[in-house]
Amino acid sequence: MFHRNQLIGQWHRSDENEFERFSELAELNPDGSFVFHFYTYQLDGSLVSEIAEVGDWGLVGDIHFTITKEEVENQQRYMADLNNEDNYHAYKIIELTNDTFTYQHVVSGEQFTLYKVPTSAKHN
Repeated sequence: MFHRNQLIGQWHRSDENEFERFSELAELNPDGSFVFHFYTYQLDGSLVSEIAEVGDWGLVGDIHFTITKEEVENQQRYMADLNNEDNYHAYKIIELTNDTFTYQHVVSGEQFTLYKVPTSAKHN
């Protein structure tokens, strides 16, 4: 079984297609809050967009869930519509180690792998 403390910290993933590069930095805090930063870059490295989601997270057995409560875009905060089902997500954990977090969305089937950001690499 998985333990909640295994998820606490910062996690990162990157992906690229023929047009753009995507990056996610996920911060899962001990108090159950999260901040997810999503970055989109052109292939030359110039930033196209940065969006952050803020909310709550949890772990029940092998199910990791998130509830997005606000979004931040261009330094503007927007409250999320908590009546919108797109702000609620559940994921089945495939693998969780000290360095790797692989999970699959229970509805869409999309699978993601994030890598733990070492403590010495964190910026405060």
